[in-house]
Amino acid sequence: MSNPTAAILVIGDEILSGRTRDSNMHFLAQELTRIGITLREARMVADIHSEIVDAVRTLASKYTHVFTSGGIGPTHDDITADAVAEAMGAAISHRADAMALLQAHYDRSGLPFNEARQRMARIPDGATLIDNPVSTAPGFTIGNVHVMAGVPNIFQAMVASVLPKLTGGPPLLSQSLRVNRGEGEIAGPFGALAAEFPDLSMGSYPFIQNGAHGTNLVVRGTDPGRLDQAMVTLTRLFG
Repeated sequence: MSNPTAAILVIGDEILSGRTRDSNMHFLAQELTRIGITLREARMVADIHSEIVDAVRTLASKYTHVFTSGGIGPTHDDITADAVAEAMGAAISHRADAMALLQAHYDRSGLPFNEARQRMARIPDGATLIDNPVSTAPGFTIGNVHVMAGVPNIFQAMVASVLPKLTGGPPLLSQSLRVNRGEGEIAGPFGALAAEFPDLSMGSYPFIQNGAHGTNLVVRGTDPGRLDQAMVTLTRLFG
């Protein structure tokens, strides 16, 4: 049985404008690999309601899990919760449990729990809250969609809250061999090796160092025995 699959949808004009560099996809890919969930697709969309709705619907129909990043703050352009609610066919309103969490947080902080901050308590009907130990404002899970903040340290904390509840498969393992040959020289036998081990994923990644061309050959799979067999053959071919 193949491992569960996932996609990440990164939402925000600030990402697409180049103002902010996304790091959440990289972090999520590492964490999912560790627990045996395969990240298959990453998308970025602007703060446009219809485009978020379309992307969520498409990804949720293709993959076991969808993770969204960004757009659940207190400002007018934080529209992810409403878009996800529409995509999943759910109504959305201020949830009592989210309101209570945020009210207590702002009371402790001595700050007013104003209308803008109350927007962060708008949760689709039927969703479960995702804990946010950093700044309290929760994310949520509805169906197979996990909606999280875009701020990296909050996103990471929310991922840590969600992952223990998900069922993964065998972790994806990898081994690599560095060869001082260009891809054109190794492509034929490397392709034949990939055909010999169809259950493994093999990739070549060229580099130039001190004017010399080389290639890092990477083999990935969930069966350590098969991985070792392929690496023995790979080393015999190019080592």
